[in-house]
Amino acid sequence: MQQNAPGEGLFVTLAALSLELRLLITRFLQLSLSTVVALALSVSAFAADADPQLEAVRTKVSSMFQAIEPEHVNPSPIDGWYTVQKGSIIAYISADGRYLLQGDLIDLDQQVNLSEQSRTDARRELVSTLSDDDAILFSPAEPRHSVTIFTDIDCSYCRKLHNQIDEYLDRGIAVRYVLYPRNGPASRSWTKSEEVWCAADRNRALTAAKLDRKFETTKCDASMIGEHYKLGQGVGLSGTPAIVLEDGTLIGGYLPPAALDARLEQTNAHAAN
Repeated sequence: MQQNAPGEGLFVTLAALSLELRLLITRFLQLSLSTVVALALSVSAFAADADPQLEAVRTKVSSMFQAIEPEHVNPSPIDGWYTVQKGSIIAYISADGRYLLQGDLIDLDQQVNLSEQSRTDARRELVSTLSDDDAILFSPAEPRHSVTIFTDIDCSYCRKLHNQIDEYLDRGIAVRYVLYPRNGPASRSWTKSEEVWCAADRNRALTAAKLDRKFETTKCDASMIGEHYKLGQGVGLSGTPAIVLEDGTLIGGYLPPAALDARLEQTNAHAAN
């Protein structure tokens, strides 16, 4: 029978105690971090609840506007005013709940449009919720950029843009199409959008539809068109085509391939700085 060297048992015991101590410290740190996060959230919620004026304005606005929930009303950068924001739609309301102002809030010292900054952040978050599988994706083999484009099948400039799709792809720009029939659910464009969505090859079907050509389709669950439409409303579209860059910047209207490429490069360079 093999015997331990003198003192070896002591070293084994110390090693086990050291390991147990490290595990206890790790658990303590994890619990401490969770406690800090929970405490921060509680303090934040308490701060909002502790402002009776804010709660009064939230109650008033949410009761007057069906689409606005109390959490859509929050403190603004200006004392005496609150921000009302749902998606990229932003307004400001006075602390007494009497005056509602819709427009851009600009910090002249910093030369920053604070309202547009908030809209951009909101658009980025909204568009990020849409997966590639829930869009119609045209992508080069090695994309350098990706844009989300809201398109109406019958819109003339949407057709002009799609007629140059190969040029966008050649520049390394992946295009995620979101179907946005501007005239709503009762329109012929909505029906066409559903037919495109239900086609076995949506890319070919979209191209054919924009050329007024026939394509094979079938019946399917086309509720995604409604989701596309709601997304466009949340983004704050005023027309099509509408191009949303990866950072949430909205470009209203058609942009040629070279111009879009240059804009994307400029945006990336700005982000890098």
